[in-house]
Amino acid sequence: MARADIRLFAYGSLMKGEPNHALVSGAEFARVATTAPAYKLVDLGPYPALVAGGALAVEGELYLIDPKQRFAIDVKHEVPVLFQRVVIALDDGTSAETYVMREDQVRGRRRLYYGDWRKRFAPRPRAEPSPFVRAAKERFKPLK
Repeated sequence: MARADIRLFAYGSLMKGEPNHALVSGAEFARVATTAPAYKLVDLGPYPALVAGGALAVEGELYLIDPKQRFAIDVKHEVPVLFQRVVIALDDGTSAETYVMREDQVRGRRRLYYGDWRKRFAPRPRAEPSPFVRAAKERFKPLK
């Protein structure tokens, strides 16, 4: 059997409990991992896309896979037509392979602000109210 020494960062449909997790079955789960804060995570409907050039740290899982598994994943991700396989930096200073798309491929699609595919249905975080809004709320409080 081939050595499982390719580090693969999974951030979407390859993660545990997701539809394409079977593609990494038998692979060694290394750990939960996070990218360096340099990406965007985009919702494409049934799966996400990682796009370089953002400021988001994306959460995912790190697997040790063999070349045969990588080939099967490449076919599923339609490399190099749909996705491109690249090496990315993780937040601990190490690197791993993953699948990314170009910005022009995801134009107009919803950005995921949490950096976690599993939180894609969570509401967008709200900013703190401005001093003006706080003062207005205080001024118009109902009398008790």
